[in-house]
Amino acid sequence: MRRLLYILVCCVAIAGCKSTSKTQTTPETNGKTSATEAAAPKKSAKAEDFDKFYDRFHTDSAFQLSRVKFPLKGGEVGLEKTTPYTRQNWQMMRTRIYDIDKSQYKVEYKKTETTFTQRVWVEGSGFSTECRFELIGNQWFLVYVKDENL
Repeated sequence: MRRLLYILVCCVAIAGCKSTSKTQTTPETNGKTSATEAAAPKKSAKAEDFDKFYDRFHTDSAFQLSRVKFPLKGGEVGLEKTTPYTRQNWQMMRTRIYDIDKSQYKVEYKKTETTFTQRVWVEGSGFSTECRFELIGNQWFLVYVKDENL
């Protein structure tokens, strides 16, 4: 039963969050420009909209794999060992954080212009999941997942 609860929490908790704010940044340059770039007026690239990224991340498995920075920091933490998440053992995240039943699970999340962090846990159970997305080069990526089963 405890393992089933853990699997349920992991499936439900490993998700992004729908946010209403839109983020814009300009790309970093390395000081090099081509003749074409120098002649053209400078345009600042828009950062990817988090909500659009989030929706596609949870519905398109190929897209999701392209937006996870493997090997992820964190891992699956148990009593005896920590197993890192890799491309080979990754299971697609499908559940959005705002779809989680808050009467059964505790949920907290925070979004800034360049990060989105979420945490889901069952009070007093030893089960929790924390994820972090980061805006890298105007695109969002999942960079950290820690699932605890203690």
